[in-house]
Amino acid sequence: MTTKPAVLAEGLHKSYGKTHALRGLDLTVQAGTVLGVLGPNGAGKTTAVRILATLLTPDSGHAEVAGFDVVRQANKVRAAIGLAGQYAAVDEYLTGFENIEMVGRLYHVPRAACRRRADELLERFDLVEAGGRPVKTYSGGMRRRLDLAASLVVSPPVLFLDEPTTGLDPRSRLSMWEIISELVREGTTLLLTTQYLEEADQLADRIAVIDEGLVIAEGTADELKSKVGGDHLEIVVRKGGDLAAAARALRPHLCAEPDIVPELRRVGGPVPGGAALLPEVVRALDAAGVPLEDLSVRRPSLDDVFLALTGKKTSTDDVEKEAA
Repeated sequence: MTTKPAVLAEGLHKSYGKTHALRGLDLTVQAGTVLGVLGPNGAGKTTAVRILATLLTPDSGHAEVAGFDVVRQANKVRAAIGLAGQYAAVDEYLTGFENIEMVGRLYHVPRAACRRRADELLERFDLVEAGGRPVKTYSGGMRRRLDLAASLVVSPPVLFLDEPTTGLDPRSRLSMWEIISELVREGTTLLLTTQYLEEADQLADRIAVIDEGLVIAEGTADELKSKVGGDHLEIVVRKGGDLAAAARALRPHLCAEPDIVPELRRVGGPVPGGAALLPEVVRALDAAGVPLEDLSVRRPSLDDVFLALTGKKTSTDDVEKEAA
């Protein structure tokens, strides 16, 4: 007997005027697992989450969450999910405690149970001391933790996290990762959108890469990395060196066109022979008169996968840089 997935999307289409946000998106998340959804800005990640969370209606296609149709059974879907978006959806004039209590009341949780749950969540998310303060006094990291806490008032079996750590400092991000990992260990099914490839590598059982409203690749992190083709060679050219000449010297030894990062004076790409190819590469660069500052061979990363699949680098230029 096949177990029904906790989240299922088939052929989702959504347009905003002439802009096609989704072009036939398919996603599946099995119960108790984490699907990481990666994609550049404008790829359709947030639109997909908003449809699955019943905040938007698709133009066409079909989606189910926890076995319920997101259009015909929207109320049942809402009762089965938690949602934390890119920006903390909290009332800054209420206290942390009052924000959590308010969400519980919206779910029709009895007042006494609401207050108990608020106390539990404030303790779990290390917000007890701040619980009686207005949220406008909170840092960015504290607001994110409160937003996630509020999404867990009714212990939903399915949780959507739309770029939950965007703008957080590394310490706050690691803290959120620990909290998310704990939720998954307790059996929560999670769909996580992110632009931090390390985050997907750390948290996700499977990863779907979205570009221009379609899933263009899906698999485990290792399966996706294998698509890049072997190890990755990188050189850093000394100041004054010719990056174009370096790229020409490397091109015969790479599996793809060299990737040039001028601001870092870095040139690189996938290589079939790994470290065994280094002496030959060094001779070629020397013959081309390219002075080296550094040379290395490493295993491919999800960043390499992302660039190879989409032709774009991850971008967080428009991310709110809010200290936690």
